[in-house]
Amino acid sequence: MAVDVAVVPVAGRGTRLLPLAKCQPKEMLPVGRKPVVQYVVEELARCGVGRLLFITGPGKTAIENHFDIDETLIAHLRETGKEELLAELAFERADIEYFFTRQRRQLGLGHAVLCAKPMVGQQPFVVALGDSIIGLHAQSRVVRVMIDQFEETGADAVIALEEVPDEDVVRYGIAVPRGGAAEVFELADLVEKPAVGEVPSNLAIAARYVFSPRIFHCLEQTPPGKGGEIQLTDAIRMLIQQGRKVLGVRLAPGQMRFDIGNFQSYFQAFVEFALADPQYGEALRAHVAELLARPAEDRPCS
Repeated sequence: MAVDVAVVPVAGRGTRLLPLAKCQPKEMLPVGRKPVVQYVVEELARCGVGRLLFITGPGKTAIENHFDIDETLIAHLRETGKEELLAELAFERADIEYFFTRQRRQLGLGHAVLCAKPMVGQQPFVVALGDSIIGLHAQSRVVRVMIDQFEETGADAVIALEEVPDEDVVRYGIAVPRGGAAEVFELADLVEKPAVGEVPSNLAIAARYVFSPRIFHCLEQTPPGKGGEIQLTDAIRMLIQQGRKVLGVRLAPGQMRFDIGNFQSYFQAFVEFALADPQYGEALRAHVAELLARPAEDRPCS
């Protein structure tokens, strides 16, 4: 069965981005010219996904509003002679169906994915975290590669992986390759935030997955962990322990994942996307270079 549906969890509260994320979803924070989640949707559309199920929570209605067709705004732009801005709303008319359901309790990423079961049923599906952009301006086609591998090999799960610095490995879910770690390889295990000295590789889970519906059974059997949360990594490990095929696909060399999960990564993502802007990037680059060239005592400060 072809994979054309994606589950996009967006229910997290974004507490590491307070107060910025107090009254708006972190997935709607701007990165360059677009909100984070729009990059995610455009990436999935380029990879052939035609149906999106958002797993939302309290305070997330701005995401639903963003992807609605706003006829009032369109009419206003036409009436005020600003037709050139209509191109910025082209995403509204993309050939995508949108669905929304709530994660009524904050019980972890695994529980959020499980909330998709009534709609997904017995279909294979993509999971794309709504606060992570893959590749500059989301030009990555890693999801397409993952879908192709899933369909060609009969795997039950395919996971995107990125190389992370050795000092950061303890912060992520880390792959244990079965044999060598080529561009595509089978997983022997996953280790969540391994202890120093017990690191099996530097390949971290990179916010994109493709699953068969068997993952739902594993999620239903996964016991809650810290804080009563159901971890998706634990359910994937269960698949591996059952002898199911789970593959890892490495991000292409030089392809970054922009994780909008804390202020440091958010600031870095915004700056990189802004510097790459085709209209304003060059002037911004010159401004930043001039700013950094000033003596420290002459730079703006609070």
